[in-house]
Amino acid sequence: MAAPHGLRFDCGRICLDLVATAGGPVERLTAPEHLTAWLTGAGVVPPGVPLDGLDGQWVVRFRALRELLRRVVLDELQGRAADADLELLNAAVGAAQPPAVRIVRAADGTLSRTLPAPLDCAALLAAVARDAVGLLTDDVVRGQLRQCAGESCPLVYLDTSRGRRRRWCSSEVCGNRERVARHRRRTLARDGARP
Repeated sequence: MAAPHGLRFDCGRICLDLVATAGGPVERLTAPEHLTAWLTGAGVVPPGVPLDGLDGQWVVRFRALRELLRRVVLDELQGRAADADLELLNAAVGAAQPPAVRIVRAADGTLSRTLPAPLDCAALLAAVARDAVGLLTDDVVRGQLRQCAGESCPLVYLDTSRGRRRRWCSSEVCGNRERVARHRRRTLARDGARP
């Protein structure tokens, strides 16, 4: 669950994992190395692929896409995203072709994925935006979208649990906080009722 720089990769989709980089009071994409960690951790870029051109401008552009995705996803959960935001998402998808994944054989004989270098920021943004379009236009997957029921937790995730009754982004974090708070309320109510 936890990764370098407090990044999370458990929301169920790449686009939701990007939105999760802003979850809570802490900004998680503050430097190129944070974006590098996110791009590889989320699987947008395979490990070992060089990101030589990645700089502060990439960070700014990914944070802008993240804010757009956050608005679109939350608005869709609450009814309907603004058409202007959908147009911005379409523009991100059409700004460049996502990089084509290639297969290579490593020195030890195993097969792995790679991307042609040099990588372009717009192409990687388009890959994430395309993932969001796929999420929002697939009725089955879109029906699995949930917002965490944890107090003050802004994360959105896909509920792929068996009964579709998952309430928290993380049972260990938000779920545990809720259980502790419930226990505290019961204890206070019980102790307050004593003469």
